[in-house]
Amino acid sequence: MSPPAPLPQTVDTVIIGGGQSGLAVSWHLGRLAREHVILERARVAERWRSERWDSLAFQFPNWLLQLPGFSYAGPDPEGFASREAVVAFIEAYAASFDAPVRCGVSVDALAQDLEGGFRLETSDGVLSAANVVIATGPYQRPAIPAALAEAVGEVFQVHAAAYRNPAALTDGAVLVVGAGASGAQIAEDLLRAGRRVYLAVGTHRRAPRRYRGRDFAFWEFAIGAFDQGVDQRAPGTVPTLLTGIDGGRDMDLRQLGRQGVTLLGRLTGGAEGRLTFADDLAASLAKGEAEYAAFIAAADAHARAAGLDLPEETVTLLGGDLPAPVRELRLAAAGVGTVIWATGYRYDFGWVDLPIFADRRTRALPAHRRGVTAVPGAYFIGLPWLSKRKSSLMAGMGEDAGFVAEHLVGLDSKD
Repeated sequence: MSPPAPLPQTVDTVIIGGGQSGLAVSWHLGRLAREHVILERARVAERWRSERWDSLAFQFPNWLLQLPGFSYAGPDPEGFASREAVVAFIEAYAASFDAPVRCGVSVDALAQDLEGGFRLETSDGVLSAANVVIATGPYQRPAIPAALAEAVGEVFQVHAAAYRNPAALTDGAVLVVGAGASGAQIAEDLLRAGRRVYLAVGTHRRAPRRYRGRDFAFWEFAIGAFDQGVDQRAPGTVPTLLTGIDGGRDMDLRQLGRQGVTLLGRLTGGAEGRLTFADDLAASLAKGEAEYAAFIAAADAHARAAGLDLPEETVTLLGGDLPAPVRELRLAAAGVGTVIWATGYRYDFGWVDLPIFADRRTRALPAHRRGVTAVPGAYFIGLPWLSKRKSSLMAGMGEDAGFVAEHLVGLDSKD
């Protein structure tokens, strides 16, 4: 096979990132007959390939594997796709419309040029573009609290983005910091492999995986939660879906505790491998369970109002007393060989020299309105709450992608 031709020096529109959001914009630009190219630093769906653990399943039923012009067509719409199946789905999507992806091309710098367009310094040379769509997603730089990481001392540390499977870790027990969707699943993965597991739990919100015969996602769409606009957003209103490592079932942190995981409160500090934890575990679990009950109440209220013929269901939460709280953990004495940080991500836009951030000095927070920035021709796509809560869903970002593409074309048509 002959090598790909060099990048042209000038392109009308460059999409930076070959994941699901960049591909969705590409599909719409193709529909609008707009010249463009996707620059992908590695491979299509790279983060699904190299920054997800082996046992990870798609967080929603297969019927939510949807992108513009392409939907899941397999035999198990209520099933949960494996990581490899999600990669295959995104690859098939790119192939379905012959997306103009250039893999192995990183964008190292992006700035405005003297002609009013954009200058991109890439690993394959410099090119100019009239428009750019930044589609690098929200999972850019692992967020590890520096002071707490220093307190761990010499014990091996890894972020959830680099976790693959229990066998790849050092011997001994494992401390997982963070009990959101990632931390809870990794803790269960380790427990099933026979590892001794400690799980530091912070404030969280819970929701059932399935209720009255329908998935969590059904209810969120039905009650309008996924269509909640960014202007309606209130802090802390999104429940964390704790789901098992093999997909569609509830996960209860108390149950993990009964199965052998040592539940801890929020990690607060420490030094030289001696860590301290807040006495807030009981309160955190109680808050999560209260939110779980509130979700059920909202689903029941909607079912009554909409006249849904769905079987009623009685839900009983585990509850019960907890062991005496562990306020201090000496990692060496506890045999902890690995600390896994399931503490989320930060943006990394240090390569973007454009006035499209709330604080241009830090470039930490993109400033946009539904992906449209203050710089004509510069766009974001694939960020949480880009316009609605569903903006981060594979089945929800197509709406944003269509808006961005049409705005881009319409902007020129008005010139």
